[in-house]
Amino acid sequence: MYIPINLLAGKKILLGVTGSIAAYKALELLRLYIKAGAEVRVVMTPAAKKFVAPLSFEALSHNRVLDDTNESWADDFNHIKITQWADLFVIAPISANTIAKLANGIADTILTQCALAYPGIKLLAPSANTNMIQNPMIQASQKMLAIANYEIIATQTKELACQVVGDGAMAEPLEIFWHSSRTLLKNDFWLDRRVIVTGGGTIEKLDDVRTISNRSSGKMASALATALFLRGADVNLIATRFDEALPDSIHTIDVESSEEMGEYLTDSLRIAKKGKLSKPSLIHDEPITLIQKEPFLFMAAAVSDYIPTHPQNGKLKKEMLGESWSIEMKQNIDLLRECSKEGIKTIAFKAETDPSVAIQNAKKLLMNKGVNAVCLNIIDENNPFGSNTNRIDFITTQEIVNLPKNDKLSLSFMILNQAETL
Repeated sequence: MYIPINLLAGKKILLGVTGSIAAYKALELLRLYIKAGAEVRVVMTPAAKKFVAPLSFEALSHNRVLDDTNESWADDFNHIKITQWADLFVIAPISANTIAKLANGIADTILTQCALAYPGIKLLAPSANTNMIQNPMIQASQKMLAIANYEIIATQTKELACQVVGDGAMAEPLEIFWHSSRTLLKNDFWLDRRVIVTGGGTIEKLDDVRTISNRSSGKMASALATALFLRGADVNLIATRFDEALPDSIHTIDVESSEEMGEYLTDSLRIAKKGKLSKPSLIHDEPITLIQKEPFLFMAAAVSDYIPTHPQNGKLKKEMLGESWSIEMKQNIDLLRECSKEGIKTIAFKAETDPSVAIQNAKKLLMNKGVNAVCLNIIDENNPFGSNTNRIDFITTQEIVNLPKNDKLSLSFMILNQAETL
């Protein structure tokens, strides 16, 4: 997924690096922050400098690296001023040793001093051997940190540096980037709101080998789901095609046919409309019950208008079909019309190729299918299927808002801004 260069513009991130083999991955994380427009400063422990030299971080951040040897009180290059400067403090990787220190309020390095001095949310991306990360003392330390404005980004199971396959590998830099961006960009409107997004073109069976579909790439739905995640929503993406760089925390359901999409959509709508939203507590076994906000449905999928009347089992042979093959089609169920929209704000997406009737057709959809808004995009040579950019007319019964051509993630934020007014 294309990350806009202004996604984190004006944001200030303090990146802490501790002694772990994963320290080299912090360079990639730093590069992602810089690419997205953030200003980044780095603080390192003495052990971290054994894995990666400070010069590498200075070259990418264009800022001095703060460590135990160079703290200055003549300017803001110290553990108090630098934490007052930051909008977010991320420690990636954080070793088991530093996790235990922070849980017990120990500040024997410049990095742990920064952590104690920083009052805001601190994101931790642990990296350690499986036995170390699963040690009861480290597990208890992580639970203690959860009540002190620390958020843990889960480790992953893979082959570790010790050549053992197990839990303990640091989350991928892109996943840490997404969590960081969510912390910086979430707002009260979307936070913990349940949202369903459908995407991609449905794939209908002709036989066990052949299918019929359309050219919808699913990129707009993936971008929309990502923007919703970054705003803090609880996102469920039901699609036939997905962007490879989606945040892992987005719940995805991979479907093919319109029938399959309809089944999962029905279940998802039922769950989204439940009166209470519960999340597991990091401190206690009991779930945390949150106030349920009105859910949203963004119907961006291109559902087949017609499907094969008689899909066949096995593979149809050319010898059986002859010189020509006539495929009998029947009109498909209209998922948007038939799905239950009571108690949920619904925004439909409509693609048109004829500008002269596009607005008229979008308004018909708005009135005939009981939706709250329509996102209209006109497909032409400047706005083809599968491109990384798009333009949208956001249409309601009251007005038409023209959203200019932009990359799909930036455009998704514009759509969300309009959706908040419904």
